[in-house]
Amino acid sequence: MAIFKKKAAPEVQEPMDLDAVMKKFDRESNTRIWEGVPKIVVTCILAAFSVFCIYVTLFATWLDEIRLTTFMAFIMLIGYLVFPARKGKQRVNYMPWYDIVLLVAGTGAFLYYAANASTIVARFNILPFEVIIGIIGIGCLAELCRRSVGLPILCVAGVLLIYALIWGSTNPDFLKRITENVRVLFYSKEGILSTPVNVCSKYIVMFIIFGAFLERTGIADFFIKISNALVGRFSGGPAKVAVVASALEGMVSGSSVANTVGSGAVTIPLMKKTGYKPEFAAAAEASASTGGQIMPPIMGAAAFLMAETVGVQYSTIVTKAILPAVLYFAGVFITVHLEAKKEGLRGLTREELPRVKPLLKQLYLLLPLVLLIYLVGTSTRSIAYAAAIAIVVAIVVSMFNKEHRITPKRLLEALAAGGQGMITVAVACGVAGIVAGIIGVTGLAYMLFNGIVALAGNQTIIALFLTMLCCIVLGMGVPTTANYCIMAATCAPILVQMGVPMIAAHFFVFYFGIVADLTPPVALAAYAGAAIGQANPMKTAFTATKLAIGAFIVPYVFALNPTMLFIDVHSVFDVVLIIITSLVGIFAVSAALEGWLIRGMKWYERLVSVIGGLLLIIPGIVTDVAGLALVAVVVVYQLLMNRSQKAANA
Repeated sequence: MAIFKKKAAPEVQEPMDLDAVMKKFDRESNTRIWEGVPKIVVTCILAAFSVFCIYVTLFATWLDEIRLTTFMAFIMLIGYLVFPARKGKQRVNYMPWYDIVLLVAGTGAFLYYAANASTIVARFNILPFEVIIGIIGIGCLAELCRRSVGLPILCVAGVLLIYALIWGSTNPDFLKRITENVRVLFYSKEGILSTPVNVCSKYIVMFIIFGAFLERTGIADFFIKISNALVGRFSGGPAKVAVVASALEGMVSGSSVANTVGSGAVTIPLMKKTGYKPEFAAAAEASASTGGQIMPPIMGAAAFLMAETVGVQYSTIVTKAILPAVLYFAGVFITVHLEAKKEGLRGLTREELPRVKPLLKQLYLLLPLVLLIYLVGTSTRSIAYAAAIAIVVAIVVSMFNKEHRITPKRLLEALAAGGQGMITVAVACGVAGIVAGIIGVTGLAYMLFNGIVALAGNQTIIALFLTMLCCIVLGMGVPTTANYCIMAATCAPILVQMGVPMIAAHFFVFYFGIVADLTPPVALAAYAGAAIGQANPMKTAFTATKLAIGAFIVPYVFALNPTMLFIDVHSVFDVVLIIITSLVGIFAVSAALEGWLIRGMKWYERLVSVIGGLLLIIPGIVTDVAGLALVAVVVVYQLLMNRSQKAANA
C-alpha cells in the first residue's frame, strides 16, 4: 500500500533518475501524462473520489452492494484515466479510443449493478444480459489489473477460472457454468465484492488519504533528518540512518519499492561514501524499507484485511505486531553495525549532521501520527474515524510551517494523491477476491488442505515450510495485499487445523508475503536499491535476504510458540523476558551471519552463536538458559582471543 512516496531531502543531489527507477520497479509509477486543463480535470476527479470515500465511510448507510459497486465504478473510471496500456514514454494528453471504450464499459458495468442492486440481490438468478455485463466488468477489472498491478496475479486468477469452468462444476451445460461463475464472482459478495474490497473501501482508503496529507507536512524529510541526528554520528552512521528512518516511515507507509527509492536516494549514496560496498548499501536500505510493511501502526493494507479476516480489533493486530517488528529492525540494525565494525567504517562528521534545535522545533509534525496511534488503541469509534481525525490534525499542523502549509491547491493535490493511491490496492483486492471466490466455490481449498497435510505427514514444521514456499513464490509476482488474501483463504486455515493459533497463522502468511520483495529471483525492493546504488542486483538481493533474516526466523517462532505475539502471557515479567531474550538471540544470529562479534568469527563460533541465538528467540525457560549459555561461551571465547592477540602484538 503506497500511502505516500518519500522524497529525497533537497540538500542531497543524486544524479540518478528516481522517476525512471520507480517506473522500472514500481508499476504504480507508470502513469499517463496530463497537462493543462486535462490535468486539472483528472485531478478534480481523483480528489472527488477521495471525498466520496470519506463521506461514504463516515456518514453513508448504503446497502453494501451499492457502496462497493459504486466504489469499484470509481476505480474503473480513475484507473483507466491514470494507467496507460503500455509502459514506456507516454504522449501528453493522449488517451486512445480503446481505453475510452474500456473506461466506459468497466465503469458502466459496476454502475449498472449499483443502480439495480436491490433487485439483483432479491433474486437468486441473474438475467442473460446481466451475464454479459458481469463478463465485461470482470474483463475490464482484469485489464486494469494488468496495467496497474501486473500479470502474475492475473495468471493465477486465469488458471483458476479455467479450472472452475471446466472441472470445478458438475453441471453439464457449459453456458450455465459461465452464468454460475459470473453470478458468484461479480454479483455476489464471495468474489470481487468480498472482504478485501470491503475492507479497502471502508478502512484502507482513509489511511491512504491520511498518508497523502501527512506527506505534505514534510514528515518524510523530518524522519530522515531526525534519524541522522540520532544515529548518524556512530560507526557506519548512514546505514543506521537508513534503518531508523525506514522504521519511522514504515509506521505510515507500506510500499517497499517506494520506501527504498525515497529514502535510498539519500541514504545509499551516503553509505557508499562512508565505505559500505554498493551491494550492502542497497541491501540495507531495501531490507529496512521492506520492513515498513510490518511496522505498526499501519503495517500496509494487508494488516487491515487480517483484522477483518481473523475477527479482532485492528488495535489487537497492531499490539501483537510490535515485538516481531522490533526484532526485525533490530536484526537489520545490528548487522549494519557489525559490518561497520568489521570494515572499520566511520560515522558522519559534525558538519554533515543536521542541527538538533531546529529538529526539536519540528516535533509537532509527529502530532497526527501520535494522535492516530492513541485513537487506534483507545477509541471506541472505528479506525476510519481515527484516520479522519488524524487527517484534520495533519492539516492544522501544516499551518505552522510556511513551506509545507496545506493551501487549497495542496488540499486538492493531497486528495488527488489519495485517490490515485487507492487504484492498485483496490484492483489487487478485487482480483484477489476472484481468486478466493473460485477457491471457495470449487472446493480447491479442501483439496489443497489434503495435499499439504499429506506432504507434511501431520508435521506442523513441514506444513509451515510448505506454506512459506507458497507465500514467497506467489509474492514474487503478486502484491502483498493480494498475496495475503489468497494465502489467508488457502494455507492459513490449514495451519489452524494443524494446531497453530489463528492469529499466528495469519501473521505467518502475512510475513512471508512481504519478504518476497527481498527474495531472489524477483526481489523488486532490492533491485530498486541496486539501481540507485549502481550495484549488482542479484548480489544485492541475496545480501538483503541475509539482512532480513529475522523475517524468516521469527514467523516460525510465533507459529510454534505464540508467546511472542503475547498469546497466553501471564505477567509483565513474561513480556520483559521475551523481549530481552529475543533481542539477545537476534543479535547472536546476526553476528553469526555477519561473521563478526568482537572480532572475526571462526565457523565453529558462528555455528554455536546461531544455535544459541535461535534457542533464545524461542520462548521458554529451558531454551533461554541453554541459548544464553552458548552465546556467553562465544562472547567469552572472543574476549579471550582478543586479549591474547593484543598481548601477542604488544
